[in-house]
Amino acid sequence: MNNSIIVIGAGAAGLMSAGIAASQGKKVIIVERNALPGKKLLITGKGRCNITNTADIEDIIKNIPGNGNFMYSALYTFNNNDIISFFENNGLLTKTERGGRVFPASDNAKDVVDVLYHFCLTHGVQFRYQTRVKQIITDQQKRVLGIKTEEGQELSCDSVIVCTGGASYKGTGSTGDGYKMARELGHSVIEPRPSLIPLIAEESWVKELQGLSLKNVEVAFFDNNKRKVYSEFGEMLFTHFGVSGPIILSASRHLLKYNYNNVILKLDLKPALSIEALDLRIQRDFEKYSKKIFKNALNDLMPQKLIPIIIMLSGIEDEKPVNQITKQERHRLVNLLKGMEVNIIGARPINEAIITAGGVSVKEIDPYTMESKLVKGLFFAGEIMDVDGYTGGYNLTIAFSTAYVAGTSC
Repeated sequence: MNNSIIVIGAGAAGLMSAGIAASQGKKVIIVERNALPGKKLLITGKGRCNITNTADIEDIIKNIPGNGNFMYSALYTFNNNDIISFFENNGLLTKTERGGRVFPASDNAKDVVDVLYHFCLTHGVQFRYQTRVKQIITDQQKRVLGIKTEEGQELSCDSVIVCTGGASYKGTGSTGDGYKMARELGHSVIEPRPSLIPLIAEESWVKELQGLSLKNVEVAFFDNNKRKVYSEFGEMLFTHFGVSGPIILSASRHLLKYNYNNVILKLDLKPALSIEALDLRIQRDFEKYSKKIFKNALNDLMPQKLIPIIIMLSGIEDEKPVNQITKQERHRLVNLLKGMEVNIIGARPINEAIITAGGVSVKEIDPYTMESKLVKGLFFAGEIMDVDGYTGGYNLTIAFSTAYVAGTSC
């Protein structure tokens, strides 16, 4: 076969790289283990699919804590504006929301998959579904010759682009097959670990807050030596096991080295107010509700669901008349609202992670072409590589950008 390419995986990176390669006249086959393309894409962004972010390239790289510098060349080749233009030129209207997050105007991830799928079909990409690749075949000079499927069938080609994703959401087909194939060809694989993942709390009272979403709060994480690991302002969520939500997921990337254990989360419920300003605010509330008991004087200050927990943690008797609360007790309440502590003792399983940290070492991949430095004709794109970003469209930016480069280079 002349100038022929096999793409392993029909996810975001696989569809983009296949379509781009085919649009340049190459013969392309996508081999996908699922019965349909884009299975993981359909559930990203809670089914809305945050395709990219409008930040400038330097800011995008800052939002890629896992080997962001590797992305310079790819992002200057096919950047976030190019991603938006690609989708809009192929009939998908987009919209930009808070934090520069770009979504399809329809809020439907299926529309993103449809654009990529039809782009592939338009340019003649062939699809082979429910086919699992077992091995990438090479010659003695370490040049790609083709692939071998689990059924033992061999398909020949000049290049292979591995777009098998990470190790999270196994139900979508991300079972780590690409890591095994890469290792067999001599590549180093950095241990895949969960990233952008909800965190487990030690305290039993968090269960009582399940479903409570807090906006405009600040989280700060501290290690055993009381050193600040990470802080962020935004929205979070209490769950039956601990904490989740956008700022928690981003924070989790920085807790990898602590194995998500022995870390303290300090939650500032009133970050816009200093301790002094919050104390004055509470004094005003207590004056307003001076004839009430403590548990009935907090409605202006916090969500109803949070009140019993704050009372319990403050150590102030819930039936105590407000006009009898001491200055010391009030200060205890202020400090609690400015630094509510949750002990983090773990993370949810890797299968629940939005993204996988780790993967094929970027030291063994040419950042200008996405070609393996070890095997001629072998390319990588997307989450299979040891590159990962925060929430906000950065991981799909990585997928589309590296896929474009791989598709044009192979």
